[in-house]
Amino acid sequence: MRYFIVLFLFSILLQAQEIYSEKDIEVCISKYTFAIDNEIQQKPIGDVIAEIGRSFIGTDYAASTLDRPAKEAEPLIISLTGLDCYTFLESALVFGRTIKSNYFGFDAYKKELVNIRYRDGKRTDYVSRLHYFIDWIYDMQKRGIVKDITKEIGGIRYKKEIDFMSSNPKSYKQLRENPTLIKKIKKIEQEINKREYYYIPEGNLAELENSINEGDLISITTNIKGLDVSHVGIAVRNDDGRIHLLHSPNVGYKIQITEKPLTDYLEDNKKQTGIIVVRPL
Repeated sequence: MRYFIVLFLFSILLQAQEIYSEKDIEVCISKYTFAIDNEIQQKPIGDVIAEIGRSFIGTDYAASTLDRPAKEAEPLIISLTGLDCYTFLESALVFGRTIKSNYFGFDAYKKELVNIRYRDGKRTDYVSRLHYFIDWIYDMQKRGIVKDITKEIGGIRYKKEIDFMSSNPKSYKQLRENPTLIKKIKKIEQEINKREYYYIPEGNLAELENSINEGDLISITTNIKGLDVSHVGIAVRNDDGRIHLLHSPNVGYKIQITEKPLTDYLEDNKKQTGIIVVRPL
């Protein structure tokens, strides 16, 4: 009996730990209104994600929106008025999935956000969040939310030791304030390093570009030691017929579509080595 009381109280605590503004609710409702008005629900999910993503163009980049003090319960943070590259991709996927499932409204958005952001769709503490994007891909694929198509379209093994978070704890507010979490993060990194991942090297992308669809989720691999990917975005096909990246670039910029095709965009950054391609289901 005591166990169930503890679970119940923890559930109440989680519900209380939700951080968002009235403006965030307004933006959320406006996206569902946009979807209904433009009748995008019947389109393939990739097209829905791309359409919703484009509706965010001009929104400010916002850094570190999920960096809050590491408390016992992980707060559900929603920031739709400013997004970094991950929260932008995450939000577009959440909207896409809820719209395709005929679920609309802020409560539907919150429920699906938890499902997407946390391991096995369960929000508990800081470590329950899927911090590494390749770990996010693994969890989403395991639950039938996305399919990693990188290998089947010509990708090769992505051999890299992942340990950036445990090796650089001072870069993360929660790890600085609660060093006991580092051991838990290291255990997750060890699990990640047991798996096989694939990527498309930068030099191979041009010949494989036609295998990428509108609305595919793109993560950019990096040569930064210990880090899996350095940037994420959504694949869109521009008027030139080429794949471009719809993304939230960096501080001081707004959500936009790259002027150059994705292949050329990668060539401009020496720290970017290739891409992983994930298709929403």
